[in-house]
Order: sequence, then structure tokens, then C-alpha cells
Amino acid sequence: MKKRNNKENKKGDKKGIAKNIDEFFSYIRRNFIKIKNYLTNRANFKVVAVLATAAVIVCVYGIVAVSGAFLNSQHYATPSSAQLADEDTDNSTAQIMALSPTGAQFPSLDMEVPTTAPVPEFIRIGVQHPIIKDLQERLMYLGFMENDEPSDYYGPVTEAAVKIFQRQNNLSQDGIVGKSTYEMIMADDAKFYAAKSGDSGDDIYRIQSRLYELGYLAQESLVNGTFGDKTEEAVKKLQEINSLEQDGRVGLKTLNLIYSDEVKANLLAYGEKSDVVLALQKRLFELGYMTSVPDGSYGNDTIIAVKAFQSKNDQVVDGYLGPSTRASILSGNAVPNGLSLGDQSEQVKNVQKMLNKWGYLDADNISGYFGEATEQAVKAFQSRNSLSSDGSVGALTIAKLMSDNARRPAPVVPKTTAAARGGGTKKSNGKNNKGGGGGAPAYTGGGGVGTLLSVASSKLGTPYVWGAKGPGAFDCSGFVYWCLNNSGVKQSYLTSAGWQSVGRYTRISNFSDLRAGDIVVVSGHVGICAGGGTVIDASSSNGRVVTRSLGGWWQRNFIVGWRIF
Repeated sequence: MKKRNNKENKKGDKKGIAKNIDEFFSYIRRNFIKIKNYLTNRANFKVVAVLATAAVIVCVYGIVAVSGAFLNSQHYATPSSAQLADEDTDNSTAQIMALSPTGAQFPSLDMEVPTTAPVPEFIRIGVQHPIIKDLQERLMYLGFMENDEPSDYYGPVTEAAVKIFQRQNNLSQDGIVGKSTYEMIMADDAKFYAAKSGDSGDDIYRIQSRLYELGYLAQESLVNGTFGDKTEEAVKKLQEINSLEQDGRVGLKTLNLIYSDEVKANLLAYGEKSDVVLALQKRLFELGYMTSVPDGSYGNDTIIAVKAFQSKNDQVVDGYLGPSTRASILSGNAVPNGLSLGDQSEQVKNVQKMLNKWGYLDADNISGYFGEATEQAVKAFQSRNSLSSDGSVGALTIAKLMSDNARRPAPVVPKTTAAARGGGTKKSNGKNNKGGGGGAPAYTGGGGVGTLLSVASSKLGTPYVWGAKGPGAFDCSGFVYWCLNNSGVKQSYLTSAGWQSVGRYTRISNFSDLRAGDIVVVSGHVGICAGGGTVIDASSSNGRVVTRSLGGWWQRNFIVGWRIF
């Protein structure tokens, strides 16, 4: 019964709407002349036009709203077959979503609308797009960019990587990614990074800088951003020492190696001849350490010069031309050489040989010890050859000694007194040297010795750490190094083995002659004599800096002592 009533109501509504439409058009026909006359007036026409426009907008809005409501009603209220069956059984009616002013204006279609901007035809500096992430990731994989989290921004770093890729693939190096560049980068057979002879760019400059730091390029001037013959030779040398294929190209394996912790530096070996050795020899010659003509061969003279340089420039004295020594030799802060009274070394012996060659020193005085006779000979040579006659041997004096035009001494009647003949003999240690080893009284004086012992005592109890040079921890040689330098004595770092032949101080050969302030060197260890039969040292067995007896163990293992003051 309800269904029948609903159908009748719907038919009645439709008839009412049709009747209203007919009456509206009948009214227009009856009053056409009046409407026409009304619109003839310009002002009235404007009013009607505005009203008509508003009516159209309202109609459009209504159509959209009705459409949305209809679709929503279909989405939410469209009955299934089972529901229709239930409806027939229960005599219920389907519910249609009612329209409301706050309802949805547009239908909910449950679909994603794409928002990504189209891929630009050309990718250049400043472009931001998701596709750039893929581009960067690929460049990183191929070795043209350092590994990092990719971004969607195309900046200078990405541009530089693209230029290198373009260089390697014979494309125009404009850094702009067009279709051809993009396809080549993303291709399965894209070439991995490989720098070779003839290439130039910032990447070559970085490679050369690293080769120079590792000692494979001889001069800083070769770091110029162009992959030439010298760079290729350096790369082959690096590959040889590090067991890589010696092709002279910097591919990914070589590139990763030179920046890794496992790379082997170019530690020059005895007997080797190279441009690296020659460049360092020339610099050592300028600084007054090299006492022979630079020839590029790593021989005894070079080792002597390197050790002398290391001793005066805060380096470990080992005679090796490693990276830190090379950097120090080539730096503008390198301390020049200066041999003087009291020095003892092979370098002193070489100077004495040259003084003998020019007639300033007897052959009997070639001992390696810079005594009074050597000092007088140096002064005479300097005065005769228009040099400052200070008696010390620096770069200018060595250069003149090695030249072909040094002037010989003026003819004089030679003196053969005992004093002259003894010029190369070491000075006696004097009566104060006796009794220092075991029975000397504790030191109570001041001066340099007092300062040294005061500085050393201030670090008692400081932890022992192998290789530490203070002030918070020490090993034995680091402790001596720190104490001397904080007592006004400029001393380079020496291992305990290096202290066996330092040569610069007065040598103490007898254990019983040691006294307060002397450096005592034993097998594998070094300490500072404190007087009263005691020593201060950084003890590995005690784990700290201690003062202890300078007893039997020290005497049995004694090698040499050095008097500083």
C-alpha cells in the first residue's frame, strides 16, 4: 500500500512542476511587449543583465550540487541485490542522502591526482625535480660523485660530476643534462670513472694533491689539474707499491685506494733514484744539510743529511724520507742547518774532509767531532771567502765548501804546536764528571740542571702511554723530549735508539761519570739522572713517571750518557 502511495505522490509532483513551467512561459507571452519596452531603457537593461548573470551562477551551482548529491547517494545508498530482497520482504524504502548547504560540492571519487611536475627537457643548475635523485644515485654508483644521500636538487657538485662524465664520454662539457647525456648515464653499459693521461679538471687536481702528499709526485708545481706524463708515472708507482695493475689510469680501485687508510706511501729506500729524491736533495742543500752534489740517488750522504734535518726540525730521527719529513723539508718553516762547537756526527766529518781538501784542516783532525781546531778552520775559511766568520757551518758555508771556486788559505808558515794538533780532540768532561753514576750526592743547585730536574719532578705520577709526548701522558723518550723543551733546550723528538747517537751534546762513555741533569741511555730506554744515585723516567713497568735507584740494572744495560748543561 505504501509503495502505491509513494508512486502516486511522485506522479503528482511531476504534474505540478510541468504546470508551473507552462504558467511561466504563458506569462512571458502575454507580457512580451511590456518586457520589450522595459528593456529598451539602457539603465533597466543593465539591472536585468546583472540579475540574469546572478541567476546563471545560481543555476550552475545548483546543478553541481545536485550532481554531487546524486553521486554520493549512489555511493552510499545504492542497494545490493540482497538489500533489495530485504526491502521487498520488510516493505522498507531506500534512503537518499539529503542535500545541505554544507555538503560536498564535488564528488569523492577515491582516486589520486598526479601532482609531479613534468620532467624538464634540460636539467641544469637550480633545477629541482625527483628525477635528479635517480641521476645522482647513478653518478655515485659510477664513481663520479662521492657517496651520499641523493637529493632532488641539481647544484654545482652534481654539475661538476656531470661535466666529468661528459669529458669521459666525449660529450660537450656544459654540465647540462639533456636527453642524450641522461640516457648515457642511466644506460646499463655506462662507463665507470677513470682518469687518464690528457684529462684535466678539478678531479685531476685532487688526485695530484693526494699523490703529492703520499710522496709520488716530486714537486708541488706538478699539482696543476692536468694529467700529464709525470702524473702517469706517479700513478704507476703507486699502483706498483700497492699491488694494483700498473696501467697508469685512476679507476675506482686506484681512486678508492689513495683515499683509504691502507694506502702505502712512497717511502724512499736506500739506493733508489728518482725525481722525488732529487727535489728533496736540492732543498736539503739550500738549507745547509746536504754536503754533496744532489744527483737524485738515495745514498749515504742523503741519509746523513736527512737525519741532521730531522734532529733539528722536531722529527723522528730515522733517515727515511717519509711524508711528514718530506713536508717539513719543503715547508717554508724548515730550520736551516748550523754545525757548531761540540757537535759530533758524520756530517761534521764531511765538513772536516772539505776543509782538509781546501787546506784549512789537517787530516789528523777528521774525527767527526767539532772541536776547537775545526772551529778555527771554519773561521779561517769563512774570512778568506768573504763569509761571516762566526765559526758555525750553515748553508752558505757548505755551499762555498762544495763550490769549485773556494779560495785556499794565504801562504803562511804552518804552526805545529800541540794545541793545534789537538783541535779535533773532544774536550775533557772535567773533574765534576766523576761519581755521578752510583754515589754522587743529590743535586741541590740551580741553573739549567735545576730547571730540568724541577720540570721532570713536576710530572711524577703522570701515566705512561706508549708514544705519548705529554703533558698528560708520556713514554720514556717522550718524557725526556718534553722536559728538555720545557727547560729551555730545543730538542727534536728522538726514540731511545735515536738517543744512542744524538751527537749534539757532550758524550759520557762511563757509567760512573754520570751526574745530575745527564740523559742516561740504556738498551731500549732513556731517563734523566737526578743525582744521589737516582733517575727520573717514564716507566712502563710502573705505568707512570717515577723516581728510582740508578742501580745495577741501569749499569748492566748502560749504552751512553749525554751532558746537556
